[in-house]
Amino acid sequence: MSHFMMNRRGFLSNAAAVGAIAATHSLINVSPGRAAEPATIRMQLGWLPSNGLLGELVASKKGYYAESGVELEIVPGGPNVDGVAGVAVGQSTIGQISSSPSVMLARSAGAPIKAFAAGYQKHPFAYFSRKANPIAKPQDMIGKTIAAIPTSVILLRALLAKNGISEDQVKIVNMGSDMNQLVTGQADAVCGWLTNVNALKVLGDDRVDLTLWDGGIRLYANVYYTTDDQLENHADHLAAFVSGAARGWNYAREHQEEAVDILLESYPNLDKASELEAIGPLMKFVFNETTAKVGWGGMERANWEEQIKTYADLGQFNGPVPSADDVYTMAILDATADIRKSVG
Repeated sequence: MSHFMMNRRGFLSNAAAVGAIAATHSLINVSPGRAAEPATIRMQLGWLPSNGLLGELVASKKGYYAESGVELEIVPGGPNVDGVAGVAVGQSTIGQISSSPSVMLARSAGAPIKAFAAGYQKHPFAYFSRKANPIAKPQDMIGKTIAAIPTSVILLRALLAKNGISEDQVKIVNMGSDMNQLVTGQADAVCGWLTNVNALKVLGDDRVDLTLWDGGIRLYANVYYTTDDQLENHADHLAAFVSGAARGWNYAREHQEEAVDILLESYPNLDKASELEAIGPLMKFVFNETTAKVGWGGMERANWEEQIKTYADLGQFNGPVPSADDVYTMAILDATADIRKSVG
């Protein structure tokens, strides 16, 4: 399922499919009378494992989770895995999704989930063009051909609407996972994540970047979410997870080569040279001027309200338009403020 879209029928059908598993699966494995045993937190990814897990893997390796009384189990995602539905019905304790609108759309569709931390303060999604024909600001898209991954077309529509550009002023064509259409001149711009250095190598230095964030669409990336039930009944475990993750990401920032080695221990299919090249730019999305003030993982209400309005204006909610309180909570961030701010 798309990281950006989710409808009510899709959520309900996937929820039913995993409901039987969830009914018999224990989320927090704490035996009565044995409080010293760690609580197991299953984290469902919205994609295949990548460098978006650096902090969590470091936290596990360095014992930060164990010190907090939890044990992390990572559940890979992929194109055919509806991680949101799995978390919503209790198959996994928490989830990590690539883009914040997925949480808003899922809540509108009936999923009892909320975001409780943001891994990337600014979304790395961007549009790439050539210096000879630069698209450095949204208005530069007028009259141009923009290649977009089908699931990301809604992001392009939001960017155009935010900047008062009519959709008929831009030609939108589909693209795959590579940058070929820009290389061959079939499109004036292509899209992707700034942290995907392998895909961007083909463009070399002859590249102009326009991020969604700079274009006025201010989404969070690598958002952590869980259910209302987990927030009500296991807030201590969620706080322990956030504390460990904050420490893990801070260690990864300060020991980048060691962090990449830890990543490759778990996922040896990844390329070390590429990951070493990516980790520096990646950290700029994890830590910035916002985290310096509010700490790792921070979120702002105004940001969520702006996202909700943007998607509501585009008619993207199949159910009721959610409020900010419906889609995110500061409870876990507030409970971990000291440790998070110490590494912000």
